[in-house]
Amino acid sequence: MAGDGLTLGGVTVPPGGRATIALPVARLHTYTPMTMPVHVIHGRRPGPRLFVCAAVHGDELNGVEIIRRLLKLRALSGLRGTLIAVPIVNVYGVINHTRYLPDRRDLNRVFPGSDSGSLTARLAHLFDSEILANCTHGIDLHTGALHRNNLPHVRADLDDAETARLARAFGSPVMLNANLRDGSLREAAKERGIPMLVYESGEALRFNEVCIRAGVRGITGVMRSLGMLPAGRQGRRVPEPVQARSSAWVRAETSGIFRALAPLGGRVGRGQVLGMIANPFGTEELVVTAPAEGIIIARLHLPLVNEGDALFHVARFHQADEAASTVEEFQNTYLEAPHDSEPPIGGPLPTL
Repeated sequence: MAGDGLTLGGVTVPPGGRATIALPVARLHTYTPMTMPVHVIHGRRPGPRLFVCAAVHGDELNGVEIIRRLLKLRALSGLRGTLIAVPIVNVYGVINHTRYLPDRRDLNRVFPGSDSGSLTARLAHLFDSEILANCTHGIDLHTGALHRNNLPHVRADLDDAETARLARAFGSPVMLNANLRDGSLREAAKERGIPMLVYESGEALRFNEVCIRAGVRGITGVMRSLGMLPAGRQGRRVPEPVQARSSAWVRAETSGIFRALAPLGGRVGRGQVLGMIANPFGTEELVVTAPAEGIIIARLHLPLVNEGDALFHVARFHQADEAASTVEEFQNTYLEAPHDSEPPIGGPLPTL
């Protein structure tokens, strides 16, 4: 395919060209057409074809801003290969501030989809046939669910050498060897032989400047490792990521008022108190403890919990001290803005 144009949605982008393509999905009941916007940068020289997508879940917005900043980078003028950026996959969910589509299905559980199935299945089929079919590598950008904050980390098949190499190049503080979920985009990519990373960072319906900056730099790190961008200067040194050997969710054993006592990214020991769940009168309290030594990579912020709700996600490491140091160094790396960066959203940078 060297030297050829890239055709997507019936639009051909020549070598050295850029285009924004609106892939038709379906009309609303108001007869308003809905499309999935895709931006294509097709380099003059052949190389890998990387997709970067966000808002597969419509309330996960950090990735939308990451892609906006990515597309503004001057370095893309010398791109080798092709970048296919999809800032909003689930347009319906973004409009309605919800994770799901109008048929209440989770898009990330129906891939590769079907052109004759539900609305969600049809959107998955569109992405599979137009985006995945044209790519060699992929990065999917996510956040935590509603009221739950994720420490920046990469989930991937780290048993695959190429995928593990890209995960290290991304430079998030933690790499998690995550099992494939049935119907996920990552599973569909694997079926096509596409190495793919999932970047998890931040909280639904919220921007987090540290997570956004780290996401932009992570993507460009992957592109450099693929030879799509020149090696160039990296600026500040990013700490070497550490790999979690396993992880476990801590769930509420009772309903009540939840007080979290352990911070996101904090190191915890087995049996350490993570929080308390009390009834509204404070006459009964349940202590929430860590199941093992590790680092907290996700934490619930909502103080109202029901029995079975996920409260903390604890990742286990062979060297928990090293992991804690890496997380701290990572955050410090992004607390100061580079001179050529945009001003931080919301003013002073928030902590994770």
